[in-house]
Amino acid sequence: MEVILKNRRNEPNLKLINMEQVEIEKIDWLLYPFIPFAKVTIVQGDPGEGKTTMVLQIIAKLTKGEAVLPSDSDESALEEKTMVLEPVNVIYQTAEDGLGDTIKPRLLSAGADCSRVMVIDDGDQALTMMDARLEEAIIQTKARLVVLDPIQGFLGADVDMHRANEIRPLMKRVALLAEKYHCAIILIGHMNKNSNGKSSYRGLGSIDFQAAARSVLIVGRIKDEPEIRVVCHVKSSLAPEGKSIAFRLDKDTGFEWIGEYDISADDLLSGDNRGQKIHVAKEFLQEVLASGSVAQTKVAEEAESRGIKKKTLWNAKKELEIDSVKIGNQWFWMLPE
Repeated sequence: MEVILKNRRNEPNLKLINMEQVEIEKIDWLLYPFIPFAKVTIVQGDPGEGKTTMVLQIIAKLTKGEAVLPSDSDESALEEKTMVLEPVNVIYQTAEDGLGDTIKPRLLSAGADCSRVMVIDDGDQALTMMDARLEEAIIQTKARLVVLDPIQGFLGADVDMHRANEIRPLMKRVALLAEKYHCAIILIGHMNKNSNGKSSYRGLGSIDFQAAARSVLIVGRIKDEPEIRVVCHVKSSLAPEGKSIAFRLDKDTGFEWIGEYDISADDLLSGDNRGQKIHVAKEFLQEVLASGSVAQTKVAEEAESRGIKKKTLWNAKKELEIDSVKIGNQWFWMLPE
């Protein structure tokens, strides 16, 4: 009996939290509704789809205190719920790309202030998600964004990414760091090789990766137009899911945001309807403008009657470099010469 009583005394005291006394906390956004501060965001996709390039573009804007999305795009409205920032420091860790031959050239190309991008030197000992140096670096640099790219490179040699009991403490650790220091943490990951295109089956190993993240984004390329990549929101715990947004990644012209793109994550990954909607819109414009200029209102009305969404129509217009000319009080569209 004495042994039992002794064990009971060593057990932790019961503590209850009354929800009446819990204060509601406002969510701050690095980019609404895609990347929240104080939380973990996962950006995943197949290798070579532009995940790292896109994140480096975001980093570049943050180091300059600039809006992530262009001010002349329809998506600039998203910036209304995004925190207005002064230039901030960023921690960027890569386990794949060279700092001098790949990362810095991309940052410079994106216009980053490289003095605000920090890297933990792990040449002597590989960095992991449980490493105390991660928290020390956040404290020292006061970083508002931390990126681990790819997540598979920072699990540790003995961790099986498919075992929930091994992944759960790692994800809890980074989630606590994000909350404690009110910084956004982005984990970039390669998707698995499952032939089923559905995003729910092609995520990172254990489901605990996505369970711990408050936002999950998938990046993929359009099948028939490989220079166009799309970002799809597949999980959003803190806000309504954002609409898919496309960017162009071209070896000659570099990176450029395009805008909203009418495609789902599953269609993007499986190849179904990849680029089909934009192709239909482009064919429509070439047909309706073949004989000369047409009033923008008439073009829009005809497109709507054929089931072409407004944003898809404007994306097609931009792709075809269609000219807009104002005659009197009306705008007219015409094919480029």
